[in-house]
Amino acid sequence: MAYEAKMKPTDKDVNEFIDSIEKDRKREDARILVDLFEEISGYPPVMWGESMIGYGQYHYEYASGHKGTAFRTGFAPGKSNRMSLYVLIPYSDVMDSYLERLGKHKSGKACLYINKLADVDMDVLREIIEASVNYMNEKYPEDA
Repeated sequence: MAYEAKMKPTDKDVNEFIDSIEKDRKREDARILVDLFEEISGYPPVMWGESMIGYGQYHYEYASGHKGTAFRTGFAPGKSNRMSLYVLIPYSDVMDSYLERLGKHKSGKACLYINKLADVDMDVLREIIEASVNYMNEKYPEDA
């Protein structure tokens, strides 16, 4: 049986998805993030899977031979209280300097987790998204 990626672009409408978010604050935060990510990335928002909003895409291949397509950056409002922001800046000292100034958050290797936008410094969040987009554009140029 062939592997089929669960994370792939869909025809689902981003605005309808956001309208379906039950919590008012999270719905409003999602609308702000949709615009912010689009402005910074230059790509329109696209639903990936059931709950992720992605911007642009790139193709990757690991040393193991596994390959696929993913969005360059994006976010997921999530069903819990927190939102996941998919940003990748592999230089830990650079990312650490952003995170020290961001505000209330948790982080993983390529994710930021925040409860609400009011918890973070929006200027720093913008810097993080810009740095992530720049990194992805350098590592995975569109014409490659």
